Amino acid sequence: MADEQLELRWDPRPGDWGDALRAVTPMYRWSPWFAAALAVFGAVLVALGEPLPGVFGLGCAAVIAVLPMLAVNSSFRRNPVAAATVTATVDDSSMRMMTVDGTAYSDLRWSTLSGWLETNRGFVLRTGEATALFPVPNRAFGAQEERRRFRELLERTVGPAKP
Repeated sequence: MADEQLELRWDPRPGDWGDALRAVTPMYRWSPWFAAALAVFGAVLVALGEPLPGVFGLGCAAVIAVLPMLAVNSSFRRNPVAAATVTATVDDSSMRMMTVDGTAYSDLRWSTLSGWLETNRGFVLRTGEATALFPVPNRAFGAQEERRRFRELLERTVGPAKP
């Protein structure tokens, strides 16, 4: 992709951020599993005739399963530019992102990335700061070929995928 640019466009969704957080943050990654285990123990307690601790365990499991999703959705709704359509120009030196309405602009230089990884929903770019994640969803690419070229660019400029 040397000296070639990719033009990307997408409408951010809370699921993009949730996917990115699950990919890099242990609390978000393991909470569904912890909730499932707690639900199984709660159900076993109910079956063994201990309804009070069993129902408490099931309630806690529900809270643990739902809380991360609610936090992501709440943060997304509170951020005034989170849902604005994003356009991005990608080349060998950086990815320049701007909301269509002009309220936000970022020039993400590849040299500042500490890592990247690919999920089922897209790519997650990391700058090394705990909260600095840049999700690029698969729907940002016009074709599979663009997605492949983006992956190759990341491998060439940042290195292999890593959490």
